[in-house]
Amino acid sequence: MKVRTRFAPSPTGYIHVGNVRSALYPYLVARQSKGDFILRIEDTDQARFVDGAEDMVLDTLRWLGLEWDEGPINLSTEEGKYGPYHQTQRKNIYLEWAQKMVDEGLAYADPYTVEQVQAFREEAKANKKAFLYRNYRPENPPEWKVGMPLRFKTPVIKRYSWNDAVMGELSAGEEALDDFVIIKADGLPTYNFAHIIDDYEMGITHIIRGSEYVASTPKYLSLYEALNIEPPILAHVPHILAPSGNKKLGKRDGAKSVTEYREEGILPEAMINFLAQLGWNDGTEQEIFTLEELIDKFSLDRVQKSGARFDEQRLLWLNGQWIRRLDFEDLYARCQPFWGSEAKDSEEGYKKQVLGIVYDRLKTLKDLPEASGYFFKIKDTNLEMISTNKQLKKIEKNRLIELLEISIKKLESIDSWNEENIQLTLNQLLEETKEKPAVIFQLIRICLTWASFSPALNQTLAVIGRENSINRLNISLEDIKNNL
Repeated sequence: MKVRTRFAPSPTGYIHVGNVRSALYPYLVARQSKGDFILRIEDTDQARFVDGAEDMVLDTLRWLGLEWDEGPINLSTEEGKYGPYHQTQRKNIYLEWAQKMVDEGLAYADPYTVEQVQAFREEAKANKKAFLYRNYRPENPPEWKVGMPLRFKTPVIKRYSWNDAVMGELSAGEEALDDFVIIKADGLPTYNFAHIIDDYEMGITHIIRGSEYVASTPKYLSLYEALNIEPPILAHVPHILAPSGNKKLGKRDGAKSVTEYREEGILPEAMINFLAQLGWNDGTEQEIFTLEELIDKFSLDRVQKSGARFDEQRLLWLNGQWIRRLDFEDLYARCQPFWGSEAKDSEEGYKKQVLGIVYDRLKTLKDLPEASGYFFKIKDTNLEMISTNKQLKKIEKNRLIELLEISIKKLESIDSWNEENIQLTLNQLLEETKEKPAVIFQLIRICLTWASFSPALNQTLAVIGRENSINRLNISLEDIKNNL
């Protein structure tokens, strides 16, 4: 049987890292087996519907390179023979199945009011028993019609055992089974019903989702059995935990949407690499994985059972690694939205020169303005950078002025302004001044850039150019004379 997996998000808010991992694992399973990856929009919870959320899902998956074989192309177009791929458009399918269940005695109209159900709960509590709806089934339920809640009538109360492709052998007793709503009063299905019908009708072979659904699995198995449907392979992946490691990652723990990470300059390759390893490893020391390598190496039996701690510092480290792995022209193209305003009117050739010496210091693309701004515009003098520098604060003002004057004169004497000749000149300065690199090089670097960090001094001088470099150093010299 051809492998068919699915990602079935609800358009109820932003798409977060847990959502993406729930898409990534089934994507990898499908691609590894040359199967199909289906995108289905579970939009029956109209009360929580968020305008624009579906567009965000589609855009995020495309950004990550997780292209689907069947599903929505945009908000108005779908592709695939098992559609529609929006649950709200499949309403008649659910109602047909529901009516069939009513006819076969597998479902009943729920006649109770909220007050009656609350009374049942209190009665169970008074008797020190768990409240189970099946213990209060109406003897003569009314005829069901759309507008009334419809409940699954659990036909067999027994213990269920099953094999989970991640969690292993699991089981649950009779207390896990109950009569649950399958069609709501608004005529739309509940998740518990719709996903089972959709997965069956769409030929889904693997259901890969979060471990929070393990507790509901016995109910699903009961429904599969009642409908005479062979359950797909079930795989429940561990929670993504907060950085503290003691609870599920949430907004209060700083969890951000994938869109935010994208806007902050995280590369899709790094995000995929990071999320794949949140709960999975291939048993080796390898840390950097391309999507192709993940497709080749991923397996559900290597997914851990326990939660995986979210470590944003590791994401930043991986992002830095991927920035350095990209083809330079590709990296330059991706940097275009991230250049600061100072670089706006600069020529492409100059921006490429700048990127060529700063990219290996970037953790994210959003770091680019800070890492490169001084190449495009002279920064304001900040003499505190000298007075607080570990080495320079020990040197008297007159000596600093002398060192800077000697440096400017020496740099002016360079015939051919390039990295090699600049470095030779800098080395000569060390010999002539008898100062350490931490003194003379730091002094030139600070007076040239007024930045907290910069690339190698000879590279920085070479890119800024002779005239601009000398001009900047002279401006700084006057500021030191007058204000330090």
